[in-house]
Amino acid sequence: MKRIFFDEHRHWEQFVAKHGKRIRPQVIKEVEKFRICGTMHGGFKLFACEGCGHMKFVPYRCKGRFCTTCSNGETEEWSKVMEQELLTVPHRHVVFTMDERLWPLFCLKREMLKALMDEAAKLLQDWFLDRYKVTIGIVMGLHTFGSRMNFNPHVHMLVTEGGMKADGEFKRIEFIPFEMLRKRWQAAVLSLIRGHLNQRERKKYRKLLDEAYRENPDGFYVHAPKRKGNVQKQLQYIGRYMRRPAISLKRIVKYDGKTVTFSYVDKTDGEEKFETLTVEEFITRIIRHIPDEHFKSIRHYGIYSRRSKKMWMERIEAWWERTKKWLKKMAKEKRVTVRWREKMFLSWGADPLACPKCKQEYFEYKGEVCLQDGRLKVKYAVCETARKRLEEMIQDVSGFQTRQERKKEKESKHQGKKEQGGQLHLLGLRYE
Repeated sequence: MKRIFFDEHRHWEQFVAKHGKRIRPQVIKEVEKFRICGTMHGGFKLFACEGCGHMKFVPYRCKGRFCTTCSNGETEEWSKVMEQELLTVPHRHVVFTMDERLWPLFCLKREMLKALMDEAAKLLQDWFLDRYKVTIGIVMGLHTFGSRMNFNPHVHMLVTEGGMKADGEFKRIEFIPFEMLRKRWQAAVLSLIRGHLNQRERKKYRKLLDEAYRENPDGFYVHAPKRKGNVQKQLQYIGRYMRRPAISLKRIVKYDGKTVTFSYVDKTDGEEKFETLTVEEFITRIIRHIPDEHFKSIRHYGIYSRRSKKMWMERIEAWWERTKKWLKKMAKEKRVTVRWREKMFLSWGADPLACPKCKQEYFEYKGEVCLQDGRLKVKYAVCETARKRLEEMIQDVSGFQTRQERKKEKESKHQGKKEQGGQLHLLGLRYE
């Protein structure tokens, strides 16, 4: 992915020069984080072998929501955390979609995306509460991408099959009338859109909204496949699916400096197909899925809500003490997280902190450097020797970066300025 954006063709720089005013600031921020991910320019840690004195520098990862490498790691970690936090009761994977003609409106008015998630949760919560007097648990993920990276906002839910009574007892409810809920979902989405349009926009999009209602007499599609496997396997599968990036690296099959070819599964016939795009169009498609700053693409509702989770866990614990029925381990266990060293060992089968030189000792942490206000600074050093070595490395990295910037500046002068004319379809809509 970095080759496509930042190789000698400088596609990203050309893209920014041409479309800079149309690109959201958060997109620029995330792409630049991605640029220095895994390099010394973003900060690093210093390790040294006590046996032979050999040193090892480990660069930071960006942990950005655009970075395909970091996203994969975060997806696995998040899936494991969900296994620890959720109740050990059956869950259902539910998907709420909408008419494809409405997709561009959500790209144009991104503030509707959070409201879309809230409406989907409210629909299920209200039905369970009205019908069975129980509070369900929902973990919801928003996907804005389809298989071809087109802007296709839809929500994935992990929903408890049943809910909690007021006393903390879990009531199992397998049947959920999703066919009936389709019309309610359709009404909720159309009402949401109308509420975010001004008078001029309502007039402009009235025909489109009417068609989306009239041509979907059964409502918008709601998919809730039957459960497969035990609860743990359900959580593992859905957890990985809900937090996946817009495109995985293995789907990119060819890049020749001018075009990008990637694979996708056509859901109309289930066949694997290939699409070739210019690099500019590829960048256009993929950056649309970078969320705005502070936007949470994963949200929790009902008994999993951050605000009320503690209260519900206390009620469950009280009910468990009375009935001795097990829903969740009540021991106050510290959340198990997998650190960088363990992740590397699990992936490659070797300890990354084992000294390759003397092969008898292990590297020990000596300090680290962070990127602050655009400059590398020593954050911590265990001793003056370590501080001196870190500062030397900062000079080396900064000197290299300065030379690279001068080279790019020289190249840009030869290229000259390019006009920004033409209309940009980053949002899937043309401006009048």
